[in-house]
Amino acid sequence: MRFSVITCTLNSLPWLDACIASVLMQRATSFELVFVDGGSTDGSLERITALDDGQRQIIVLRDVRGGVTRAMNAGLAAARGDIVAFLHADDFYLHDDVLATVARAFDASGCRWLFGRTLRAIDDKLEPEGWQAPRYSRTRLLHGNFIPHPATFVKRDLLWEAGGFDPQWRYAMDYDLWLRLSCITPPLQLTQPLTAFREHAGSLSTRERRQAMREDLRVRLHHTQAQPAAQLLHVLRYMVRHQLRPLIRALIRTLRRPAAHAASHKSHTSHSSHSSYSSHASDAKGTRHA
Repeated sequence: MRFSVITCTLNSLPWLDACIASVLMQRATSFELVFVDGGSTDGSLERITALDDGQRQIIVLRDVRGGVTRAMNAGLAAARGDIVAFLHADDFYLHDDVLATVARAFDASGCRWLFGRTLRAIDDKLEPEGWQAPRYSRTRLLHGNFIPHPATFVKRDLLWEAGGFDPQWRYAMDYDLWLRLSCITPPLQLTQPLTAFREHAGSLSTRERRQAMREDLRVRLHHTQAQPAAQLLHVLRYMVRHQLRPLIRALIRTLRRPAAHAASHKSHTSHSSHSSYSSHASDAKGTRHA
């Protein structure tokens, strides 16, 4: 069983070494590295080409423009492995047994795709995801994407059967693909973390989170076109989660401010009255002793 690990790069040098090292340390598995570069000018390409020592199986696609969806499809077209993984340049595998663990799971289950969990890499610290992923079902997947892109592994022939990534999507291309794959066959769900997902200001999912959430909704609506009642529920859930809840939280904060201000004012008034009373009492006391 051979893996194709596809990594898309665009001026990714600050994180590239950790990503590459995490793949090269994988043991007891056969793999190739497929790099798709979008025109880097920061030395990323030089770092990648330096890996080619004639022994490692490395494919480098240069100057692939048009966004990450097009880049991932180009990497898929170049891949020759049995199982494909998409590991972005700012993510990395957590230990040297990740690919071997995945290979054993494929062999034992006979599945055609699977996913595990991730840890969050924030300022060089690893933290839990911070939420509990639900048990897989397509219905639950339609409620929200809980399949982490860098911890998902798919048979290459299944990716081609599903048609690869749809270029109409800028942010939710993976979510759309998972839903199309789920129409063909369900995935195997692993509970252990396999990959670190790096969160930083330059990350597309971090930088443009609101736009990504809106596109997630559009994907859900796209996959429920024949179910108007389901579409309505998706819209209502989105409005509650992303519009109504923030408004309620803002309203609560607004209502709390006058109450806090009033309490502070009352405390200040009480303190002032007490000071005034003490002063008058002292003056009276001084008069009596005069």
